[in-house]
Amino acid sequence: MWMAHQERCDKDGQGNAIGTSIDAVRRGGVLAKTGGHTAASGPTTRRYQNLPSRVRVAQCKKQKECLASSSCVLCHTWERSTSKMGELSPPPWAVSLLLLLLMVVVLTSPAAAAPQVRQRRFESMFSLGDSYADTGNGPVVFGWHGIANPVMRPPYGSTFFRRPTGRNCDGRLPIDFLAESMGLPLVPPFLARNGTAARSFRRGANFAVGGATALDTTFFHRWDPPGGNVFPLNTSLAVQMQWFESLKPDLCATPKECKDLFSRSLFFVGAFGANDYLLSLAANKSIHQVRTYVPDVVRTISKAVQRLIQHGATTVVVPGVIPVGCAPPVLVTFADPDPAAYDARTGCLKAINDLAAHHNALLRESLRELQAKQHRRPAEVGGADIVYADFFTPVIDMVTSPAKFGFEGDVLTLCCGGSGRFNYNKRFFCGDPGAVRCRDPSARLFWDGVHLTEAAYRYIAAGWLSSIKSPAASDGSGGTNRTDATPTVESSC
Repeated sequence: MWMAHQERCDKDGQGNAIGTSIDAVRRGGVLAKTGGHTAASGPTTRRYQNLPSRVRVAQCKKQKECLASSSCVLCHTWERSTSKMGELSPPPWAVSLLLLLLMVVVLTSPAAAAPQVRQRRFESMFSLGDSYADTGNGPVVFGWHGIANPVMRPPYGSTFFRRPTGRNCDGRLPIDFLAESMGLPLVPPFLARNGTAARSFRRGANFAVGGATALDTTFFHRWDPPGGNVFPLNTSLAVQMQWFESLKPDLCATPKECKDLFSRSLFFVGAFGANDYLLSLAANKSIHQVRTYVPDVVRTISKAVQRLIQHGATTVVVPGVIPVGCAPPVLVTFADPDPAAYDARTGCLKAINDLAAHHNALLRESLRELQAKQHRRPAEVGGADIVYADFFTPVIDMVTSPAKFGFEGDVLTLCCGGSGRFNYNKRFFCGDPGAVRCRDPSARLFWDGVHLTEAAYRYIAAGWLSSIKSPAASDGSGGTNRTDATPTVESSC
């Protein structure tokens, strides 16, 4: 016969299993949605929504299986006794007893009385942004201007896709990990459709372009040198919004059809802002001057979120910016002879990271205000969930504790670049003859400039997924972000 031994598993405040090792996460997927809970999808963690059936019990032989309830996680270890009968399932009284124990735990847990967080199943994903979200639009736009885009050559895409895909990465981006975790196809680039029927984008479309700004490009071209400058290209947030609106009639024909489609869609707006600030700094604007641009950048992002909600979006994710003062091109281009300009804890430029933190703080406040307006809408109309996705804090954590994430000690050094400090050399871009490349991208934080590796994006996406799944548990716009962490240019995002 079988004997059941029950014990409590470690859990966080929302009933999620914790303690999955970094190696397990890197070997398996990012996160998987199981019964409303977040769990590692790697080989070391298995979850069941209910108590095991007779078949499942047989599979539990000498194994510890985690059984997820709505408020906690119970662990059951099934061990076979020395009985000669060797039954393959526990007797009915054992199953009944376990069901009773589980009900007692659930009903007496404080979390059982807490309001349930609204959870949605997404069937499509739409994205606006820059190179942190661009899945292939950049090469198309570059081609319009007769410019070769280096991301369309090796070693880009080598880690996962085994070929260049137009992503500024060795593999997948956060949006790719999120799509996989939600069972959605990877979001196709809108501009690279190559005759594909517009209605095929009903499962999602990506409008993000590497180098895109939140503000209109005319704002930056007023600083052009004699003869002009092609960058930034005309792919701002407003232009991407126009692309989305041009596609909308092909996605849904009536207001009801659009409401049904977009209420089951996940929208991304960002990360916008880094290019706006780095282009300004590259035009010799002071930190003080650039700081005055932040309210306009944040206002532009917030208006885009409002516009998407008016179109019918009910879940909008808005990432903040990374600590750009840690990016190798920024550290080299804006190197300061004064040691006090650098954070002793991170080695990053304090003033530029403070600028990024200021952007994130204003963005979060703006999103809180938007969310408050949604909560005041009549119940019959319904509101939208606006989720702030923290890009700043996880990167700071990786810089300060690289070993915890499996990264090498010289964490600010590029994996792919040129000879020089931090492997950055403005004469050599990743993939150029003479460029250098690390042996193991998964042991690096930065890939080719301000862009991160797939390994880094995997951890970031895990945090975003938690905020997306539980928007009501966030601070009104999801996630957290340290504004006290201290935190281009040759390589735009």
